[in-house]
Amino acid sequence: MKQLLKYLKNYKKETIIAPLFKMLEATFELFVPLVMADIIDVGIANNDKGYILWMGALLVALAIIGLTCSLTAQYFAAKAAVGFGTELRNDLFRHINSLSHTELDVIGTSTLITRMTTDINQVQSGVNLFLRLFLRSPFIVFGAMIMAFTISVKAALVFVVAIPLLALVVFGVMKLSIPMYANVQKQLDNVVLSTRENIAGARVIRAFNRQDEEKESYEKKNHLLKAFQMKVGNLTAMMNPVTYVIVNLAIVVIVWTGGVQVDTGILTQGEVVALVNYMSQILVELIKLANLIVTITKALACAGRISDVFKVETSIVDGNSADKTDTNADVAVPIVEFDNVSFIYKGAGDESLSNISFRINRGETVGIIGSTGSGKSSLVSLIPRFYDATKGCIRIDGRDIKEYPLQQIRDMVGFVQQKAVLFKGTIRDNMKWGDKDAKDEDIFEALKIAQAADFVAEKPQGLDTMIHQGGSNLSGGQKQRLTIARALVKKPPILVLDDSSSALDYATEAKLRTAIRENTKGMTVFIVSQRASTVRYSDKIIVLDDGVMAGIGSHDELMKSCDVYKEICMSQLSAEEV
Repeated sequence: MKQLLKYLKNYKKETIIAPLFKMLEATFELFVPLVMADIIDVGIANNDKGYILWMGALLVALAIIGLTCSLTAQYFAAKAAVGFGTELRNDLFRHINSLSHTELDVIGTSTLITRMTTDINQVQSGVNLFLRLFLRSPFIVFGAMIMAFTISVKAALVFVVAIPLLALVVFGVMKLSIPMYANVQKQLDNVVLSTRENIAGARVIRAFNRQDEEKESYEKKNHLLKAFQMKVGNLTAMMNPVTYVIVNLAIVVIVWTGGVQVDTGILTQGEVVALVNYMSQILVELIKLANLIVTITKALACAGRISDVFKVETSIVDGNSADKTDTNADVAVPIVEFDNVSFIYKGAGDESLSNISFRINRGETVGIIGSTGSGKSSLVSLIPRFYDATKGCIRIDGRDIKEYPLQQIRDMVGFVQQKAVLFKGTIRDNMKWGDKDAKDEDIFEALKIAQAADFVAEKPQGLDTMIHQGGSNLSGGQKQRLTIARALVKKPPILVLDDSSSALDYATEAKLRTAIRENTKGMTVFIVSQRASTVRYSDKIIVLDDGVMAGIGSHDELMKSCDVYKEICMSQLSAEEV
């Protein structure tokens, strides 16, 4: 939690004003029992209605002043808490976006979503309640005890015994419940993961008729979450009854000792009522303090989880040797070069890529083919530094990619992933992810190359057509063509198509390949595919087999020299095509 307190630095005024006004409210509240004592001992005892009305007016004045102080404190506490939550959420989002794919894979999407939402909201609530009660409640408790001593030292000794017992109960419950709340949040991660997977994969689940199994699995996780919550709930629920017992026993002792002292003339009836009121105030504040403790306990557990994310540092260090890419660079220098590159995913035992070496010249079209799991996507993911190679060196324009700033290298690479991802908004908005200053003519040119111009033009609103979340109102082929167009709008020196035409029919895919070859002169294109027909006309074809480069060359060369490639072609192409 200490690490996160820096987000309150812009709200120093609010964090001071809120508790101070709460203490002012508490101060006025401590005078109420004394006023009530005077009403009983003076007004009622002497049947002085004027005095009773005057003291009643004083009680109303104390209530109005207390309400004003309370509203002021609530406002500044809320302002500080909301500002704290906003800055923390922004910083956490910024930090998550700075992490490489390796860290995101290890932490997990569902966990990050929970920490960005539920955890931060819980910490924000904790800050709000803390600013309002962390001074007020102890102030009332000890203030009531001090005020009781001004009335009767003997009767006030009850407070001296009761308050330490109450503190022992409150802080004991807090100490035991903090680790239990951490377990609750971890199980909540599992429930969020299950929810996310079921919603995202609803069609797959229905296609395999697995609704009952998924319901059963979800219910198990949900019941486990309930069990954790019930366990910690039962513990914290003990706080109120135990404190009630202690306080009520204290009140009984006060009434008994006070009654004896009234009979002997040491105390007045009003003073006994005041002592009972002070003990009642302590009871009310302890209930509030119990709620504060529960909220703070949750907040501390959540704060620890948020801090854990901040402690994760990206494994990819940004380069600092900025240099504008020269599109007319010496063609003798390969635009992309892999020099004995190997790669292992974090936590994986075996290498996904082993000793990969090749040189690609500017303007070449490179096909990458291999069986499922051969390392095709892993290889192209190293080019824009989504991951860093475990061994070896990758160069772009003759320079190690680690020397480039990440922003520059990703500006140089247009990447279209296997899964077509579009964002809610218009087609124009999505296309401008490639170039925010792109004109409609540039967008339509890219759509034409990507074979998407026809179906966009057919839509009544054209580029202003709204895309639903995840592109749910488009077919798989339409989404893939739009993502390819989005990358083409960027006009990058290097274009990577990672199996991004798998949903297209052969005729449309052939038109796409032809359009890219004819309209992207000077652009180096990497085409990842499992289809031999997709890569066969590439200038170079890289063949991967279980993470090892089995061959590189043109189609004709590989048919003679690479058995793996020949086997793929024989299984997919007709005798005439081969």
